[in-house]
Amino acid sequence: MTEIVIVPVGSSPDPAPLRDLATVRVVGPTDPGLPAALAGADGLVVWDGVHDGLPDAWAAAAPRRLRWVHTSSAGPDRLLFPALAAHPSTLTCSRGVLDDDIAEYVLACVLGFLKDLPTTVRLQDRHRWQHRVTRSLAGRRVLVVGAGSIGTRVARVFSALGTRVDGVVRTARPATAPFGALHGPQDLAAVVGDHDVVVVTAPLSAATRGLVGADVVAAMRPGTIVVNVGRGPVVDEDALRRALTGGHLAGVALDVWEREPLPVDSPWWDTPGALVSPHLAGDAEGFTQRLEDLLREQVRRFTTGEGLLHVVDKQHGYATTPTVTT
Repeated sequence: MTEIVIVPVGSSPDPAPLRDLATVRVVGPTDPGLPAALAGADGLVVWDGVHDGLPDAWAAAAPRRLRWVHTSSAGPDRLLFPALAAHPSTLTCSRGVLDDDIAEYVLACVLGFLKDLPTTVRLQDRHRWQHRVTRSLAGRRVLVVGAGSIGTRVARVFSALGTRVDGVVRTARPATAPFGALHGPQDLAAVVGDHDVVVVTAPLSAATRGLVGADVVAAMRPGTIVVNVGRGPVVDEDALRRALTGGHLAGVALDVWEREPLPVDSPWWDTPGALVSPHLAGDAEGFTQRLEDLLREQVRRFTTGEGLLHVVDKQHGYATTPTVTT
């Protein structure tokens, strides 16, 4: 019988309902039985995006038997340690499950800054009636850095509200809706100043680490709003904060960070114009059920030999669209 090992790690809920699948065995990352479980596994599911305990046990994974690894994270970067990347197994991720909620969260952040909601809340706390003029979204230009499934959903939401949306992808190519143009990363500093809103949705890889660097931040037009829901190391947090406190940027919303959890003494907590959130943009009601539904479908496909969904290109660190039969 095909055996699939589930490793519930980190703070994500244990997918206990999946225990009803006869093919599933749940083993914790620090369980002394993990190496033996890996040695007998045909598939491995990491029910969180991290790999605590797995690298040390990975030598037990049989190259000829272990054919599939799945992560409940939309981005596979936290699971792609070198030995797994070199392993012949197929890696899949939970692409698409969180797209709508992340796009809604990005929209909420941008509208919150444009409509000056943080100031409204502060004035309400002080019982102060202070009329102000706010800004409109319609007619703005938005740049999405990382035009994968999340970035495309963000682009659709913003384009429906009267903005022009351009994207940055690994290799520049002719654009199709909802994007007006698709630029390569080497052009980011040159084009970022043409936009009012910059949304980072790019996964973390060797190519994207530090992509939104100090040069890109300096090239942003005055009053730009920046939102990062991709990965923290994609942006230069210090450069963003300097630009924000210096008045060059109108607002910065960061849901992902170079270091998570964000330290309690981080200056970001008290930075005016910053919106700090704890990596929750996609975690709306029902998200764990959707992750589980996808995993059940993947298990069904794996055990019947059908093509797996959301296969990851291990070299580039993101999901590709084709399915792979194991």
